[in-house]
Amino acid sequence: MSADASNPEFVNARVRSRRASLFADEDYRKLIRMGPSGIARFMEETEYETEINELGTRFSGVDLIEYALNRNLAKHFDDLLDWSEGRLYDLIARYLRKFDVWNVKTIIRGIYTETPPEEIRTDLIRAGELDDALLDRLVEADEIEDVVELLSRTIFYEPLSAAYEEYEESGALVPLENALDRAFYERLLEGVEATREGPEAMYVEFLEAEIDFRNARNALRLARTGADIGPAEFYIEGGVLFTEGDLRRLVGDREALVAHIADDPRYGDRLSAALDRLREADSLIQFEHAIDAALLEYSDRLSSVYPVSVSAVLSYILAKEREVENIRAIARGREVGLDETEIEEELVIL
Repeated sequence: MSADASNPEFVNARVRSRRASLFADEDYRKLIRMGPSGIARFMEETEYETEINELGTRFSGVDLIEYALNRNLAKHFDDLLDWSEGRLYDLIARYLRKFDVWNVKTIIRGIYTETPPEEIRTDLIRAGELDDALLDRLVEADEIEDVVELLSRTIFYEPLSAAYEEYEESGALVPLENALDRAFYERLLEGVEATREGPEAMYVEFLEAEIDFRNARNALRLARTGADIGPAEFYIEGGVLFTEGDLRRLVGDREALVAHIADDPRYGDRLSAALDRLREADSLIQFEHAIDAALLEYSDRLSSVYPVSVSAVLSYILAKEREVENIRAIARGREVGLDETEIEEELVIL
């Protein structure tokens, strides 16, 4: 097949249909009032029916919800690849490697906190390129160093190996997690960085925005931890909003960070409502949720500007992720006895 034989019109028609079935904000408000069994029953009446029924004989409660969410997410993203051809397939496959990053981070954190392998496995989202056999071996690893070695044939091996010494010195996972993020975004932009016209230009602009907001989130997280890590250690190249010097100046100053975003001509006018939420956030978690909402809003705007570009697909991927994360947060919140207000603070609602 020709590398240029893309089929964005066909894929985006399918994506519009899938997007119409996503949960609305009102659905989340209904779920907040339910316990785990009620949430599972609600999901059974939606497009999660297959997963709930297939897994219901082996799991119950929050475990059933978790496994159903992750299996459904992987199924939908596998469908995207099945529908796509040529260059479009390549761009989507690159982006779905973000779940490889998610899975490796989840495994590393699990080993770090001595979490049982089965609990780690519950949180895996098998939608990237790392196959099930490798993921299962990673979950069973005893040490983080073993995880690094098991990834020797992947794009993550060299950056993780370089970051491992710093991890040993500091005892903090930040260097390893930053190495994973940087490897993902650097590979993601290869071969498309110079493209500024046509549908692929929207892809580049979307990725630049995601990198910008990832840098903003990392700056605030670093300020919260108080770790002695300079911006150069977590800064991800490829965005347009920050230089390393900008982040050095803005780390720990949320008001200045929001003002910096608002002053940028690309984001200021397009994200006025989202930036208001950033200013009003009372906590770091609310600030991070506001950043997630801002990126969702920005991706929606890009997909409307060029509706047959890959941007519409990436916007759907973000929206589907939001649905899964919101349902997961509600189920976990109900399980540990959070009240409705506390749970709602954990959600990304536009």
